[in-house]
Amino acid sequence: MDRRWLHWLLFVLTIGSTALTGGLAYSATILAILGCHELGHYVACRYYDVDASLPYFLPFPISLTGTLGAFIRIREPIPYKRWLFDIGIAGPIAGFVVALPAVFIGVAMSQVVKIDPHMAGAELGEPLLFKFAEWLIWGHIPDGYTLNLNGVAFAAWFGLLATALNLFPIGQLDGGHISYAVLGRRSTIVTVAMIGVAIVLSYQSASWIVWTVAVTAMLFAFGVRHPPVIDEAAPLDRPRQILAVVAAVMFALCFTPAPIQDLFTGR
Repeated sequence: MDRRWLHWLLFVLTIGSTALTGGLAYSATILAILGCHELGHYVACRYYDVDASLPYFLPFPISLTGTLGAFIRIREPIPYKRWLFDIGIAGPIAGFVVALPAVFIGVAMSQVVKIDPHMAGAELGEPLLFKFAEWLIWGHIPDGYTLNLNGVAFAAWFGLLATALNLFPIGQLDGGHISYAVLGRRSTIVTVAMIGVAIVLSYQSASWIVWTVAVTAMLFAFGVRHPPVIDEAAPLDRPRQILAVVAAVMFALCFTPAPIQDLFTGR
């Protein structure tokens, strides 16, 4: 049985930690994105009568974002490929649907400011979707100027990053579920290759190191091969194959090779 008090406690604490970090607009936006992502998984689990918990939110007030995200616990194996695919992709789609308007609203509410040459700190890498919204709303931003993100825009940026991280085709991440549903046992090759990509990204930008270590530890704990389903050899139907392509497009729109860059070192 779900300990509902714990879910609510973590949710309230995450409201507090995100509000302290970025303000109420940031808190409402990021909780909407993360919450819809996890509720997408949860509703899909309920649809297929797969035992799953309500979302656990993770407050982290001493971080840049005020949260480590959210997750649900799936308490039983998922037996069929179609179920696995639907549960895996439901979260990223639901979160992306909320993040998409937040990107454009947040960018429109932000301001173009002159860069202070003596300013210290970090610069956020912009995903393709963010760059498109910036160009569409502000046009070409001259050298020496930058877009100063407001709370909604920063929440949208973090929501896109979280979507990209989840869509990496590795192990039991959302992208790993999708990859296994599409490729079967061949998805193990993709997982190993993507760990190599993550290591290269960590060399290019230090902001990838913690995530790469965490994902690698997950693979050591649970194995490189995805847990099998009953109908592993059965191909996915055409609509789900199309949705797999949609997931790849979402990943491309949300991905940035250097999420956080030091202003001095560029890493």
